[in-house]
Amino acid sequence: MSSAQKIAVKRIAGALGAEVDGVHLGRLDDATFDEVRAAFLEHQVLFFRDQEITREEHKNFGRRFGTLQIHPFLQPLKDQGHPEFVVLESDAQHPFVAEAWHSDVTFVDSPPLGSVLRCVTAPEYGGDTMWASMYAAYEALSDKMQHLLSDLVAIHDTARSFSRPDYKTEHIGGTQAMKVISTEHPVVRTHPETGRKGLFVNPVFTASIKGMKAGESAALLSFLYRHIETPDFTCRFRWYPNSIAMWDNRCTQHRVCADNKTANRRMERITIDGDRPF
Repeated sequence: MSSAQKIAVKRIAGALGAEVDGVHLGRLDDATFDEVRAAFLEHQVLFFRDQEITREEHKNFGRRFGTLQIHPFLQPLKDQGHPEFVVLESDAQHPFVAEAWHSDVTFVDSPPLGSVLRCVTAPEYGGDTMWASMYAAYEALSDKMQHLLSDLVAIHDTARSFSRPDYKTEHIGGTQAMKVISTEHPVVRTHPETGRKGLFVNPVFTASIKGMKAGESAALLSFLYRHIETPDFTCRFRWYPNSIAMWDNRCTQHRVCADNKTANRRMERITIDGDRPF
């Protein structure tokens, strides 16, 4: 670290991920923010400890990267004056965690740039979150596979995720009709700031490869999903209260380790609007 730098950045894995010390996200001057942003683009996911910040400070930090998203389905703090927050919570009565690899909200035309997730309540053990680098996943493929994927387009939708009666629905003729959102994205995405290429399909929201027969699409996507899970592409983070993770949704996927679902676990997340993949 040079004498001009205000933060310390320590890599935690080969493919992605770094812990950042010497910064309070609620009190950033412009020079320090520039260092955080540079580290974000380099390491894809950043981790910060001991961040006692208010919800307003949390939102203000996110706004330095762009406008904040109002999630099209999940808005649990809307009535509390914070519609930008999504709460991710699990306990013995509601043992649910996002345990499948995914990028967030890829079913819209312009998926998020990234998210800033703060731990409010952490389990005594378990409930870690893992991230995978889609740069590393793409670069590990053969030249022939990269060439095959280069012109392919995938269809992303909510059919397997949010299109359920407990989420947003429409009522037609007295019956409840599922609302499905769908869009198309390239299978290989070019990052708009770094110029690096990464895979952009995930098992939660990607439905099929456009123009392929069903069996062909399923076989190719199955291979890519298994490939994405390769341990060499990943990092893992242990949560404590006031820990924060910030990830680049354009070049990473993430999942929760579902090894202690019944423990109390509460996270509060804001998400930053992104642009249309190319």
